[in-house]
Amino acid sequence: MITVHRARVPRHRALLFAACVLFSSPVPVAAQADAPQASARPVNQDWPAYLGGKDRTLYSTLGHINKSNVTRLSVAWTYDTGDHAEFQANSLVIKGVLYTASPTRKVIALDAATGKEIWRFDPTMVRPGGDAKRQRGLVYWESGDDRRIFTGAGPYLYALNAKTGRLIPSFGQDGSIHLGAGIEVHDQESPPSILINTPGVIYRDLYIVGGTTNAPGTIRAYDVRGGELKWIFYMIPRPGEYGYHSWPPEAYKTTGGASNWSGLALDEKRGIVYVPTETAGPDFWGGDRHGMNLFANSLVALEANTGRRLWHQQLVHHDLLDKDLPTPPVLLTVNHNGHTIDAVAQGTKNGLLFVFDRVTGEPLWPIHGRPVPQTDLPGEQTWPTQPFPTKPPPLTRQLYTEDDVSNISPEAAAMTSLRYKQVGSYGSFPAPSLKETIIFPGFDGGMEWGGAAADPDGIYYVNVNEIPWIYQMVATRRADGQPVSMGERGYTIHCAYCHGLDRAGDPAAGFSSLLDIAERSTETDVSRVVEQGTGRMPGFGALRERQRRAIVDFLFGKEQAAAAYLEGGRAERGVRRDEPPYSFAGFRRWFDDEGYPAIKPPWGTLNAVDLNTGKIKWKVPLGEYPELTARGIPPTGTENYGGPVVTAGGLIFIGASADETFRAFDRETGRVLWQAKLPFSGNATPATYMVDGKQFVVISAGGGKSGRPAGGIVVAFALPD
Repeated sequence: MITVHRARVPRHRALLFAACVLFSSPVPVAAQADAPQASARPVNQDWPAYLGGKDRTLYSTLGHINKSNVTRLSVAWTYDTGDHAEFQANSLVIKGVLYTASPTRKVIALDAATGKEIWRFDPTMVRPGGDAKRQRGLVYWESGDDRRIFTGAGPYLYALNAKTGRLIPSFGQDGSIHLGAGIEVHDQESPPSILINTPGVIYRDLYIVGGTTNAPGTIRAYDVRGGELKWIFYMIPRPGEYGYHSWPPEAYKTTGGASNWSGLALDEKRGIVYVPTETAGPDFWGGDRHGMNLFANSLVALEANTGRRLWHQQLVHHDLLDKDLPTPPVLLTVNHNGHTIDAVAQGTKNGLLFVFDRVTGEPLWPIHGRPVPQTDLPGEQTWPTQPFPTKPPPLTRQLYTEDDVSNISPEAAAMTSLRYKQVGSYGSFPAPSLKETIIFPGFDGGMEWGGAAADPDGIYYVNVNEIPWIYQMVATRRADGQPVSMGERGYTIHCAYCHGLDRAGDPAAGFSSLLDIAERSTETDVSRVVEQGTGRMPGFGALRERQRRAIVDFLFGKEQAAAAYLEGGRAERGVRRDEPPYSFAGFRRWFDDEGYPAIKPPWGTLNAVDLNTGKIKWKVPLGEYPELTARGIPPTGTENYGGPVVTAGGLIFIGASADETFRAFDRETGRVLWQAKLPFSGNATPATYMVDGKQFVVISAGGGKSGRPAGGIVVAFALPD
């Protein structure tokens, strides 16, 4: 039996701060007196799109809050959504109204100056079961008096009246469309299930979006008024399409994934949409998809009006390690070798930053293929090299070495040193093997979904993780060579990599235990989730119904003989020849006995990179554990989720860290100028806006990551009147 090592969260870190502490006065830190003042203060300034704009720069021209006065920042208002889950929404602010997506997919409109609720839309009142978690934002469109909010719930896209929150009947069928309708999927009668965790983007009157799915990934464009499908781009090419020969001939029929879940960027002037993609499925077995696998793990530039491919760059070849491109591209302008270049910057889970000319797709600095370890698993083929940029330098360490063993205590040093010697480390691309090894950077970055910020000077700001994980593959047949039951095999292949081979999950990582699933849920509800997906989990609608039913029966301890799963008179013999012989052993962070990352700090950092020169300008820890600071250990940084906002006031605002703290950094030096406690960790990207001449900074505080308590509170900060 394989032992799944799950994260141990320190008991002293699992307690929720008392409300009286949470909303006490912010903790001021030394401020700069020479911060620039805004030359003109508009009465109102919106935050009209996800991450601030379609270029995804997370930059605001507001400077009312700046380095000279940020120490006076305090809570202006709060709003409790009533949900308790991962609240990751980057809210929109338009015409004095703040629109946010709650942890259970409700859309809520608030007065942006006071936090008073105006309306709310609950998709479960339209279709039960559409409350999938992890919705990171919404999309706004207007034409005259026609103002709409687009949101996803389950496999549906809804169009809401921005003034009232009511469905717009003329859109699709009574206000919604099925996101899988019109997609060609081999040997599947019903449309595939597609979930939107990260919102799409508006180009003219088109809503362009990807989404996570177990079917072949696609990018689609819909008419914003009626919901008609206008164009579709298949990420796993079909016969005759570019990239088809980078797969086995039948891959477009049998392989899923390669979708876009991390978001899109749009060059509106040129009409180009930039699409980062994930790995193909199954994530950790490529024996049935030998080849480079375009357009998985790629940055693809599409003509926004037609979906035509303009150029692409694949940043991981034949991915076997879940190295999705995890963050939206950032469009910025740089001075490169004396020339002004409109560029697109794409970060990776490995902490690498690739920068391209956004028109031609040519890299600003050379990219070299480096040899990586090769697998010894029969039937698998590791791609011999992987791309690495020559500039900028990596933002994380690229290999766990003996110098990286933990130094926070003698016990941690001894434990991590022993494990390192036992299992070894082969960097960010270890070869698939039945042996355990350290994978570093780990499965959650490097960079993550919160996005990166960029200012007009060409400086790129991003937070990264430096957490080691343990990687291992396991055989899906028993030791005697006999196949396991259909349900257990299906669970091992499709579910165990998140919930563990022992079904105990990893609560610290957000993966729930399934051991007591029968006490918490019904077979009907679990069947729906397996088919449609929820939150980070994709739907498995592409599996045959009997396969899904066998998995559910296995979870509920009532799996029947294989003959019970008949389809058309043909008995399933327990193993399909097209199912992989090896499966991933599960996501396992590597922690020491106290529950801290098993590596020498820093564990999380905030970085400024000058993309004019390709050099790192500064790097500072992001987050700290006060109990370690009290032991004389300098701030270590923490695992972090959610991105930064940079402003003309010379500030960077970011939550993200696992210490329930919201911070403002000096964008020139990386020095902390201000910080305040939040009710839950701010694992979301903040937004900033102005209403009636007053600037606000708002963040969704939901926690739920890194083993932290979960909630659902919007917190807005402003200077005192």
